[in-house]
Amino acid sequence: MPAQRTVAPESTAVRVALWRAMHAQVDEPPHVLQDEIGLELVAPGANWHRRPDMGKNATSGFRAGVVARARFVEDLVADRFSDGVRQYVILGAGLDTFAQRHPELAAEMRVFEIDQYGPQEWKRQRLSELGYGVPEWLRMVPVDFEKDEDWWGRLIEAGFDLDRPAVLASTGVSMYLTKDAVADTLAKAAQTAQGSAFAMTFLLPPETVAASGGKPRYPIRFRSCFTAEEMLQLARAAGFHEVRHLSTADLTERYFTGRPDGLRPEVGESFLLATT
Repeated sequence: MPAQRTVAPESTAVRVALWRAMHAQVDEPPHVLQDEIGLELVAPGANWHRRPDMGKNATSGFRAGVVARARFVEDLVADRFSDGVRQYVILGAGLDTFAQRHPELAAEMRVFEIDQYGPQEWKRQRLSELGYGVPEWLRMVPVDFEKDEDWWGRLIEAGFDLDRPAVLASTGVSMYLTKDAVADTLAKAAQTAQGSAFAMTFLLPPETVAASGGKPRYPIRFRSCFTAEEMLQLARAAGFHEVRHLSTADLTERYFTGRPDGLRPEVGESFLLATT
C-alpha cells in the first residue's frame, strides 16, 4: 500500500457535513438527523453560516435531501441489525459520522469506510485529535479511485466477510461516476451474501424531473443520471434478487410529513434499494 499523506476533504464532503449540522441548528424540530460531529471535524470557524452555500432558505431543499438520505440508510442499518446483519460498508464515506454518533450499535458490528487515501488520513487524524479515535471495529479502507484501484479487493483485505450478509451504502456518489463505473459498483455489491442490502442514491435526468412538474437545480453538470427504470434494470442485470426505487416523494412522506416549517428535499435524487 502506498504511503498515505494528509489531504483536506473535498469541498462536497465539507458542504454535506455542514448542511447536516445546519439542519440541527436552524431547522425546526423534529430533526430528521442529529449530526454536529461533522462540524467538529471540519472546524470551519465562527462565521461558517455566512458562506454562500449555507443560506438557510436557498439551500433548504439540498439540506433536507442530505439528512433524509443519511437517515434512510441508518434506519436500514438498524433494521437489518435486528435481523442479524453485522457488517456495514460506506462507499465514499467522506465525513460520515455514523460510527461516532452510534457507538453502541456500531461496536456490535464491523463498519468499513471506503474513501480516498488523503482525505481518509485527514479524517483519521481529526478523530484522534477530538478524542474519538478509530476503534478496532471501524475499518478505514483507503482506495485510490483515480488510479482505478479495486475497492472490492481492498474491502476483503480489510476483513469483510463474503459469507456474511451486509448493508452497503453509496450516497451522493453515483452522479460523479460514469455509467460503466456505476454498473461495476452494482456488480461487485451483488456478490455479497444472501440477505445483503445495497442502498445507492442516483440523480434523475433533468428532463424527467421537469416532466413530472419538478424544477431540477443541479449546480454542476454531473457525469451520470438515470431514470428509475434504467437503474432498476442495471441492478437486475448485476444479479440482485430484489430491486426497488424510492423517490424523493417517498422520502418526503417518510420523514417530512406534517412539518410546521414546510422543509422538503429538493426533487431529483432517488434511492435504489437492492437485496441479494
